[in-house]
Amino acid sequence: MAEKGSKVLDVRGLACPIPVFEVNKAITQVKPGETLEVLATDPAAVGDIKSWAERRGHVFVGAEKKDGYTRITVMRRA
Repeated sequence: MAEKGSKVLDVRGLACPIPVFEVNKAITQVKPGETLEVLATDPAAVGDIKSWAERRGHVFVGAEKKDGYTRITVMRRA
């Protein structure tokens, strides 16, 4: 289960590639070591955000399906 984020980004209803673009902007609003919690309905969001985090040097903490959406948590590295 993913942990509660330091900042919440709601991208429910947005389709690929918009959720990843929004995550890329929002991660700068959390400090290194803090987490970004992303709420998404796009089925590709988990894989896309995980790949993005790995390429950018951040940590994909996990994803959890809830009530018609997925909660994805990413920890910011430097």
